[in-house]
Amino acid sequence: MTTIDIMLPYYGDPELMRQAVRSVQAQTDPHWRLTVVDDGSEPGVPEWFAGLGDSRVRYLRNPVNLGITGNFRRCVDLVEHDLAVLMGCDDLMWPTYVAVMRAAAKAVPGAAMYQPGVRVVDGAGEPVRTLVDAAKKRVGPPARTGRHRHSGEPLAVSLLRGNWLYFPAMCWRSRTLKEVGFREDLTVVQDLALVMELLLRGEELVTDPEVCFDYRRHALSESSVQAFSGTRFAEIRRYLLGAAADCDAAGWHRASRVARRHVTTRLHALTMVPRALRHGRFGAARSLTGHAFAPVRRPDRTVRPAPPAPAGPAGTSSRSSSAS
Repeated sequence: MTTIDIMLPYYGDPELMRQAVRSVQAQTDPHWRLTVVDDGSEPGVPEWFAGLGDSRVRYLRNPVNLGITGNFRRCVDLVEHDLAVLMGCDDLMWPTYVAVMRAAAKAVPGAAMYQPGVRVVDGAGEPVRTLVDAAKKRVGPPARTGRHRHSGEPLAVSLLRGNWLYFPAMCWRSRTLKEVGFREDLTVVQDLALVMELLLRGEELVTDPEVCFDYRRHALSESSVQAFSGTRFAEIRRYLLGAAADCDAAGWHRASRVARRHVTTRLHALTMVPRALRHGRFGAARSLTGHAFAPVRRPDRTVRPAPPAPAGPAGTSSRSSSAS
């Protein structure tokens, strides 16, 4: 029986993390193991795990803060079983999640990635519809019944046009996940970079429409407006130019054009300008506008790889932002 390693890189709200852990414990399929890798220092968290008394749950606290990418990389290093999930520390699995993913992996054993159906909820756990998720549906594959396989340039074009995957809900073949891993120079789009690398290697994605995961989308706060200003969009732009070069090298010229134009990230930046102005973040507004109207560049191999970014300060969320 294939066991799923559920890896939970944790930093943030202890109560939301406890809800995530309880949702894993409620699985109807017993073939899972949960590993929580704590990148923070919240009091009482180690004691809570010690009191669980559940041998299927292991808890580790990093001696120093590793930041988003560092903690993700540690989680991947700790994976031991054939299938793995990198769950958001504020998301929720439905009781059927493990059963659905194990069934998909058994039905299509050659795939490297499996994306189930996802329900988006707000900070209080209530279903919510957002502009971002509506856009994901428009650029993603059409609604279908049953599982479907995706690969090659058509999938690359779709994801580079707009990343419609929900990374924390995805299940991975551990071997390929370990082989590629997360780039040290990325903190915002490391999830898309991982998927694109696998596609360029010839790997497949399987989508299963059965909804079995709650992805929590929090309201954008004032601090988030500042965080999503120049540096984040600069990383996105740098990554997409590098991806365009990789696609050209693979003969995927349509995907390369989509990556260079990156229309959806430009529109995303524009939608954030009014909010930045309302909060008096005029520098952020200028950066967002600059990204939206930046000229289309030819891919340049010199933009990738870039010097590694800092690991990330304490207080950085453990969620990968590209999927949000």
